[in-house]
Amino acid sequence: MLKLSAMFSFMFLFFVISITAQQNLTTPQASQKASVSQRIGLTDIEVEYHRPAVNTRVVWGGIVPYDQVWRAGANENTTISFSTDVTVENKKVAAGTYGLHMIPTKNSWAIIFSKDNAAWGSFFYDEKNDAVRFTVNPVQSDFQEWLSYSFDQISAKSTTLNLKWEKLSIPIKIEVDVNETVIANMEKELTGIPGFFWQGWNQIALYALTNKYNLDKASAWVDRSIGINKNLTNMMTKSLILESMGKSQEAENINKEAFALPGIDETQVNALGYQLMGIGKTEEALKVFEKNTIDHPDSWNVWDSLAEGLLAKGDKVKSKQLYEKALGMAPDNQKDRIKGILANIK
Repeated sequence: MLKLSAMFSFMFLFFVISITAQQNLTTPQASQKASVSQRIGLTDIEVEYHRPAVNTRVVWGGIVPYDQVWRAGANENTTISFSTDVTVENKKVAAGTYGLHMIPTKNSWAIIFSKDNAAWGSFFYDEKNDAVRFTVNPVQSDFQEWLSYSFDQISAKSTTLNLKWEKLSIPIKIEVDVNETVIANMEKELTGIPGFFWQGWNQIALYALTNKYNLDKASAWVDRSIGINKNLTNMMTKSLILESMGKSQEAENINKEAFALPGIDETQVNALGYQLMGIGKTEEALKVFEKNTIDHPDSWNVWDSLAEGLLAKGDKVKSKQLYEKALGMAPDNQKDRIKGILANIK
């Protein structure tokens, strides 16, 4: 009898365990998982969340009570991640992943980034884990059945993250110090293979010059490039940096030295002109293109490049004249391209 009772107990326990295991099988969630991401400069921003529906319910002050911490979504923590340091609503935020919580009110809302990003919703929220807290004002918007996050008002250095649900939008402005993050990334890359070649050091110097970032560092970086391989390109970068530092005579001396380097050919000079155009130095590019026409007057390509530079400057009359000159000298495989450009010059 005891053996039978023990066997019955074992079978009952096995049945309960089996039922429990069945309950743990994966099924679709009512509030489905979603994510949205945006890159600003080299900074990646991502929000992971679950999307509840209005489903005819009262949302604000109803299923989402006022004056209580809310998980800004459904199910597990809503999280927000930054690959670099950022500024959010004028608050400095370090790179990392944060639990995103909100405290809705009838007026301004508190937005909370918590260092605890793995809790279940806001049920275990603890203020001592706050990394940053700020307030924003909700705005009226078109009806949104399913809660969503989106990145709007995107610029080169900022974006606005919007939570949209029911008839409210909650805007959160995020700003990135693009120059700082790009330079930091370049410096890191230059500790690897690119650091053995002149091009990388010239590139970081040119980026710093173009974006008005620490000209002393830019000068040191281009000196590293020149030390590896002195050439027309990095010498002209050095000249431009010196000019921007107010050292005009030194810049002129470097400029003369650059064009006196042995082995300078038409192609190198032309490439330099386009590099200058690429960083917005159109006047300097035109001087380079003009020098090429003096040194290589029988080349159709130098006239074509000078015409392109003049067109970028807005001098359509002279540009058209030089494109026509280039057309008369160009090989057959270039004529249709030049004719197309001429047809578009009004």
